[in-house]
Amino acid sequence: MPSFAAAGAKAIVLVARSADKLNEVAASVTKSYPNVETLAVPTDISSPESVGSLFEKVKEKFGHADVLINNAGVLKAMGPVKDVDQKGWWDEITLNLRGTFLMTQSFLHQLPTPETPAKIVTLTTGAAYEVFPTMSAYGISKLAVLELMTYVAAENPNVVAVALNPGIVDTEMVVGMFKKFALDTPELVGGVGVWLAGWEGVDRRFLGGRFVSVHWDVEDLVARKEEIEKEGLLKMDLKGTLGAAQFEK
Repeated sequence: MPSFAAAGAKAIVLVARSADKLNEVAASVTKSYPNVETLAVPTDISSPESVGSLFEKVKEKFGHADVLINNAGVLKAMGPVKDVDQKGWWDEITLNLRGTFLMTQSFLHQLPTPETPAKIVTLTTGAAYEVFPTMSAYGISKLAVLELMTYVAAENPNVVAVALNPGIVDTEMVVGMFKKFALDTPELVGGVGVWLAGWEGVDRRFLGGRFVSVHWDVEDLVARKEEIEKEGLLKMDLKGTLGAAQFEK
């Protein structure tokens, strides 16, 4: 969020469950970037009513939002599939997947016209495509939101929707076995997020519906645009000889 303020965003809408934390962040932004307007809205993103109320406030204050950053998520339901707590598993899926879906759908609805340009950056993880035993709810939900961005991009030509792997930042969500690898910084994630959400300079539309990591050189991504599009890279896919034709011999 500070990266967007530093980049000169006209306004930033801050969303989380805790009003106290939101107000604290809003005050910090105002102090450092007095020209950036803030709106803090306590929201339960797993609730359609709460999300709907959020975007009503956005409409009243700003007309509409141009960029959505889906960053909320939990990692709590740890354990093998055969043993993991059922309620905790579904609660994690609900927040990580349903919450992202509700925010994304409401964001799309609030755009003034079907042609209004917009950007969506959804935070995912390497666990979306690599298997880490005991983390099934987290990995499955993050794979689902990665695919959600693919659908949004395919269905909305006006929207650049990207799944972004933030690496491993040392937050309260980082579990013990990953702590020593938590060397990435909020500034790195914010910088790549700002670049993906930007309109100036190079065209980022070729990354719509695709997966990007904060560890990749964005200039190299742009240089490989033709290869990425032609080969269908940075998307989930099945590799192999598939289809009925292989069995016709």
